[in-house]
Formats: sequence, structure tokens, C-alpha cells
Amino acid sequence: MNDLPIDKDEILNELDLIQQKDLKYSDGRILGSMCTEAHPFGKEIYIKFLDSNLGDPGLFKGTKSIEDKTIQIIGKLLNLDNAYGNIVTGGTEANIMAIRAARNHARKYKNIKYGEIILPKSAHFSFKKAADMMCLKIVEADLDENYKIDVESIKDKITENTVAIVAIAGTTELGLIDPIEEISKIAHENNIYFHVDAAFGGFSIPFLKESGYEYPEFDFKLPGVCSITVDPHKMGLAPIPAGGIIFRKKEYLEVMAIDSPYLTVKTQSTIVGTRLGASTAATYGLLKYFGRKGYSKLATRLMDNTFFLKESLEKIGYEVIVEPELNIIAFNHPTKSPQKLSEELEKINGWKVSVANCPNAIRIVLMNHVTKTHLKEFLADLEKLY
Repeated sequence: MNDLPIDKDEILNELDLIQQKDLKYSDGRILGSMCTEAHPFGKEIYIKFLDSNLGDPGLFKGTKSIEDKTIQIIGKLLNLDNAYGNIVTGGTEANIMAIRAARNHARKYKNIKYGEIILPKSAHFSFKKAADMMCLKIVEADLDENYKIDVESIKDKITENTVAIVAIAGTTELGLIDPIEEISKIAHENNIYFHVDAAFGGFSIPFLKESGYEYPEFDFKLPGVCSITVDPHKMGLAPIPAGGIIFRKKEYLEVMAIDSPYLTVKTQSTIVGTRLGASTAATYGLLKYFGRKGYSKLATRLMDNTFFLKESLEKIGYEVIVEPELNIIAFNHPTKSPQKLSEELEKINGWKVSVANCPNAIRIVLMNHVTKTHLKEFLADLEKLY
């Protein structure tokens, strides 16, 4: 730290130079991210609530009421009339909260001391963090030939120590939806906590259904579903950090509650203490601003881009790994490794793709900042590298 104050303009100039090293979503070169540029109206609201702290909600009763309303709106979107939960930092924190709720619930009502969680190989790495933090054993369910959970595998892996089963609605690498309806029945019949990670798909599947797309049930319509992760800062266009965790029952929050005696509210269930209210207010504002029709239009446009990219890749000769269910495409070159192709794409025109692990492939996420013009430029470069 400097001894004397430095002029604001000098500091801003320094920060501008540093920020120039960051990629901009608007350039259309970020092709592997599930996040995107926040909507301008969301940014405007965010700034208005920058000083609000949901970690001490008695001081910010207005902002807390916004969080309550937001949870109810998202809950109804996921077919739950009376929802409980929080807007948190992202999918990772939401998933950790879900697994913590499952573990604590199993401890209290089943006397399970050494728990296990069943999840697919396709699950997000946040569940590894959750298992590590809570001393839980991960039991990996098999995937079928379509890279979705093998339902029979789950049946075989349930034991008296199983505290939770996890399925995905929009897998991180391929955007696929697990057979959640079948898994819900298994969880319900065995009285096991069932969490659905819909961090990506939760803000598109309901809206795409309204546009005529057919999807299997994945939400609280299914009696076995106990909690769902859904991230407004992905397909919802909310400013980061805005993740969401929705619980079917209040008791799942209660089993996590820790005394917070010096705050205005005497218990706290979230992982973090201080919580920015700005993301919640922005999420609420955008839910009202877009409405179901606005989000349906956005999701449909991104699916149109997805199928345009798929068909164009196949015309060139690239192998598309699976038929896309959401706005993610995974593909491979006939001879080059995904790692090699990724390096060449970055060199040729600064394209930042990601490489999936399961299976090994180039992974493209068709987010709001990726236009059809960007895709045509990308395809032209892919044709040169074929």
C-alpha cells in the first residue's frame, strides 16, 4: 500500500490498462462459458443495492423481502407453490447447501453418521467440494451410452449410508438432462434426499417448454425432488454473483441453521455470512422485466443458434458427440485431439473454447453474447483447420 493518496484518474487509468487483459463477452470469442454479460437493466439495479447485506436481513428488510419474492417466483417456475431458499453466490454454493441439508437431515432423522452421496460422473465438481468439506463418500453412478445416469446403476449403489442422490438438468459438459423422473421414484421409494442440479437448465427448460420444446419432468412436480439449484447469472442474465437454491420444505433450511446471536436474525442457514443484496434485487428486476415470454424468446433464439452450429459442423465434417438438448454443443475433429484443436483455434483468431472431459471433446456454450455472426466467423476458421 502506498503512503500517500493517489489521484483517482491515475488509479482508473491503471485499472483500465489491467482490464484490457480481460476478454470481453461482446467480442464473441468466449465460447466455453456458462456465464454471459449481465443485462444493462440488471446492472442498473445492482448498483442501487450495492450496500445491502442479506447476511443481516433485519437491517435490510426491504432487500430481504425482495429475496423472499424472488424465491417464490423461481419456485413457481419450478412447480413449487411454497418455496424456501436463498439467492447465493452461484451453483457451487447452492449445491453445497443442498448436500449439507441432506447430510444434516439424515443425521437428525436417520442417525446416519458416515454418509454417502450417489452422483454421476457428469456431475459438476462442486459436489467434490461438498463431499470433501462434509466428510462424505462419493459413490459414482454409471453413465449410459448417451452420457446420462444409468438408472439401474443407482439402484445397485444405494446403501443404508446413502444420504443423497444427485441428478443433473443440463450437464456442464454436454447440456444433457438425466432421467430425473425415474430417479425421483427411486429416491421417494427409498426415503432418500434427491437434489437436482439445474444450475444451467433451470432457467431455460421451463421457458423452452412454453415455446413448444418437449422435455421430461425435472422439477418439483416430481414428489421425490427435495431441492433444485438454478443460477440466474447464467441463462437469467443477472449480474454475478447470483445462484439460487430452492428447497421443497423449510425443515431443510432448519437442519442447517446456526445460531447468529449478535445479528438481527438469530439463525443463519447459508454457507456465507455477509451476502450481497444487489444480485438478488437485480434478479428480481429481470424476472419482472423479461417475464415468461421474454425468457422464452431468449431461450428459443439460443437453441436456434445451437442447431445452426450443429448442422454447420456436420456439413464441414466434424463429429457432433450427442444431439443437443440445451444450448451446448460438443464435437471433435476426425484426426486432431480436442486439446490440439483448442490451441489452434486460439492462435488463429483468439477463440476461447473449452475441452470437455466426459467425453473428451471441444465444448461450445451458446450464450446470449454469441451471435450468429460470431458463429459464422468461427465456422469459417474451423473449415480452414479441417
